[in-house]
Amino acid sequence: MSNYAAIREVLNRISGQRNTFTVPKIYVEFTGDLTTAILLNQIVFLSDKSKRKDGYFYKTYKEWEEEICLSERQVRYSVNKLRNIGLVETKLMKANGSPTVHYKLDYNKLVESILTFCQIPNLQSVGNQSDNLLETLTEITTETTTEITTTIPYVEIINYLNHATGKNYRSSTSKNKTLIKARWNDGFTEEDFKKVIDTKVAEWKNNSDMSKYLRPETLFGTKFESYLNQQAQTTDEYDNLF
Repeated sequence: MSNYAAIREVLNRISGQRNTFTVPKIYVEFTGDLTTAILLNQIVFLSDKSKRKDGYFYKTYKEWEEEICLSERQVRYSVNKLRNIGLVETKLMKANGSPTVHYKLDYNKLVESILTFCQIPNLQSVGNQSDNLLETLTEITTETTTEITTTIPYVEIINYLNHATGKNYRSSTSKNKTLIKARWNDGFTEEDFKKVIDTKVAEWKNNSDMSKYLRPETLFGTKFESYLNQQAQTTDEYDNLF
């Protein structure tokens, strides 16, 4: 097989409706992050296809990952966020003989929230104008689906680190932004970054050997989740630093 044919075959495998998904930009703006917007978009889609009378449907974490490329941690984070704003209910029920998380979308709450977020007037008359509502929402999602953006608080995170350590790292450098973006895309929040900074500053700042590791490449690297879940100050050792 020629290189041209091989490349063409790869492109055919990764392209097409089955291999792509579109997320309305309004979901990103409303939820505040791309991960939650992706999950919300899929929940809306699956809820409409649910055959259960109570409106629930189920998905395993493995199925979520296969469908929308979100890890279990990302799904848990986003589901918790959607629960907190009243859009999604969850219940642990058996599916194929095993306890599995079931999900239920509150359509009325979603519509109300989107209308309020978009500052669309005359909410009280929505019930009598379902056709106009559908047209309005269609226009909103059509206009805002093309470019999906999300705001990652690079400046806030680096400023917090600088304040805690007395250093002067820059939020604009590509290396620091890459590290922060990688953890952000894993589903971690600004508060998670601050907690890691606080934990390691308390542990390392007054240790002449370890204080040099209070830097983005160490704190925001692959050990980030371990630092986040650290329960108590550890000894001043270099073991498992990276």
